[in-house]
Amino acid sequence: MKSSDLQLLPDDHERATLLGRIWRPGATAGPSIVLIEKGEVFDITAAHPLMTEILNSENPSVLARTARGREHVGSAIELMENTLAPRPESKRPYLLAPADLQSLKACGVTFVSSLLERVIEEHCGGEAARAGEVRREIESQIGDELRSIRPGTAEAQALKTVLQARDLWSQYLEVGLGRHVEIFTKSQPLSAVGTGAEIGLHRESVWNNPEPEVVLAISAAGKIIGCTLGNDVNLRDFEGRSALLLGMAKDNNASCAIGPFIRLLDENFDLNHLRNLSVSLSIDGADGFSLNGRSDLAAISRDVEDLASQVIGPHHQYPDGLMLFTGTMFVPTSDRGAAGAGFTHKQGDVVRIHSPQLGTLMNRVGYSDQIEPWSFGATHLMRNLAARGYL
Repeated sequence: MKSSDLQLLPDDHERATLLGRIWRPGATAGPSIVLIEKGEVFDITAAHPLMTEILNSENPSVLARTARGREHVGSAIELMENTLAPRPESKRPYLLAPADLQSLKACGVTFVSSLLERVIEEHCGGEAARAGEVRREIESQIGDELRSIRPGTAEAQALKTVLQARDLWSQYLEVGLGRHVEIFTKSQPLSAVGTGAEIGLHRESVWNNPEPEVVLAISAAGKIIGCTLGNDVNLRDFEGRSALLLGMAKDNNASCAIGPFIRLLDENFDLNHLRNLSVSLSIDGADGFSLNGRSDLAAISRDVEDLASQVIGPHHQYPDGLMLFTGTMFVPTSDRGAAGAGFTHKQGDVVRIHSPQLGTLMNRVGYSDQIEPWSFGATHLMRNLAARGYL
């Protein structure tokens, strides 16, 4: 598999300010912050050892591009080829998730398609075999009404009253139509995996899916600094049985993937570019199964600045900033087996989430208890950076 085939870099990467994290080998091995410039990789850890520090600065793109003492690591193609190898060569650098101490948060049901699927899961009680029948019923009754409604408006409140009268109300419709968005903790700082890594499913799950999303990089001041791609790996059967199982459905070893790089906002990429991102999903299985889908961030029901303001502000602070998943853009529903059962992952599936402006996040599906355990936390990072002379 060639990295050039996966388009890991954005189409306009020579005009983009791209920040990433890599694992550097050697006598003092450890994570390093890198800047991608004209297809080359530069280590800027000597000036800025933490991604958090850069993203919390007044002008992150300028700070990154003017970092002193930067060290040339190699070409982006070489870095990606090793990252995407089945087993990355330990003597060569490879990509990590481009976040370190930031909190990893997520928004739910911000797209009509994902909102409907959450309602379907709830009505199915987590049983995939009933999904097709319930989907047809739900979409026929409320699908068209939801597509033109903006959350928190008088029209949304009126629709809520109508749906309650029809006995079709749901906890997911509350956050999909109401003033407050669903926000939950996706995973812990430093636990996310990057492109090329395995993503994890709980072994007990029999109905699950990838969730391709745009992920916002938000500073401690609540400002959107940049964005990247994410896979909010989800267990539909667990959450469908009970919303109180959300933690088990969402937060397992390697169930949070982010990457390949954070694209910082700058003179070539602003919030309006971000708002109009297009994201595609492809899944290829060892069984010959193939699925493709596409969605636009413009279809989101809430503006990205609204999402940011609801997660951070006077009511809640994040001194290290946060990475915020903006919501599932595409929920695969094609049957992969019994008619009406819909999609679920199989071991070895290759998932690619791509945006022309952000590159490609590629991961292979495995079981959370078989994937290498998460063992490098905040204490390990601080000790590692101190031992390398960066703190």
